[in-house]
Amino acid sequence: MRLLHTSDWHIGRSLHGTDLLAEQEAVLSGLARIVTEESVDAVLVAGDVYDRAVPSADATAVLSRVVARIRRAGAEVVLTPGNHDSARRLGTFSELLAAGGLHVRAETAKLDEPVLLADEHGEVAVYGLPFLEPEVARHELGLTGGHGGGKSHEAVLATAMERVRSDLFLRPGARSVVLAHAFVGGGVPSESERDICVGGVDLVPAPVFDGVDYVALGHLHRPQTLSPRLRYSGSPMAYSFGEAGQQKLVWLVDLDAGGLSDVRAVPLPVPRPLTLLTGELDDLLADPAHAGVEEHFISVRLTDAARPVDPMRRLQARFPHCVHLEWTGAGAAGDGRSYQERLRGRSALEVAGEFVAHVRGVPASAAERELLSRALAAADRAEVAG
Repeated sequence: MRLLHTSDWHIGRSLHGTDLLAEQEAVLSGLARIVTEESVDAVLVAGDVYDRAVPSADATAVLSRVVARIRRAGAEVVLTPGNHDSARRLGTFSELLAAGGLHVRAETAKLDEPVLLADEHGEVAVYGLPFLEPEVARHELGLTGGHGGGKSHEAVLATAMERVRSDLFLRPGARSVVLAHAFVGGGVPSESERDICVGGVDLVPAPVFDGVDYVALGHLHRPQTLSPRLRYSGSPMAYSFGEAGQQKLVWLVDLDAGGLSDVRAVPLPVPRPLTLLTGELDDLLADPAHAGVEEHFISVRLTDAARPVDPMRRLQARFPHCVHLEWTGAGAAGDGRSYQERLRGRSALEVAGEFVAHVRGVPASAAERELLSRALAAADRAEVAG
């Protein structure tokens, strides 16, 4: 049996307000090619299928097309909701979808009912654990005592895994796979994940998942191996500039007659890389060394002593996919005092001048101060007349 472990698709995600649906569909549609080239039997999606509980029509259309391509390539699809998804929405028509090869495991009460796959060695039981919000899941699981009363993610997942192992006990000889969306001890987070901390307790010890052949984890966006049988695939794309340059991948998981036999990384393509640029605006616009990144998603850190005029428009003339900008010039940080402290006892002209200096990083010129003085005088006359 050959499985493809993926997670955290986050369909519908944006990058600093820029839509990523085209790039997401390009990457996810490539999974069908991997299915064909590697003879994959099932694709696993360990949570956060969508980026929000109520996805847009365009996002649902992308998921529909991606799953259709994977199914035409010959693989079953098993997916579970993560903390970004609505389990009830994702699970709509799940029984009908299963008939077409899309298995959605979204009901807490049925988490110990596996998707049963088969090969020449017998059954493979695939258990999909939806994201278990402790305050909700502990009631659905009947957990009122033990495991800390079910008030942590560890408690509800421990109870869920007890149910999985009880069901697996009734399937002698079956190999087993669990999909789970959790922050497991030893994992390294990225800046693009939503916190799932509940009452300060979000970490789940790895031994909670003992007793199964492979655990396909989701939630952390960096691909990583906690043990040979316990892995995060990470997100298929970088969703923050903190992930720039990170190699995204999926895990190709092989099960033989005895259980887990091999796991291999398959790199994913990058339709539009993320790049960070630092420097003064004029240099960034003119430097030929940046020609190779002009079509990348760009985040710029400007170091000009004075804040440039209209920098984003000028940057986008060369870098059309520049989506983020910050100015770190000498005047950007200020002197640590609040506005109230810095402006106390000053005239209106001094306040206006201080604002200009704060925004631009350099004091207003004599001509600018004259313009400010005339504008303030006109405002005073208008107030008196009114």
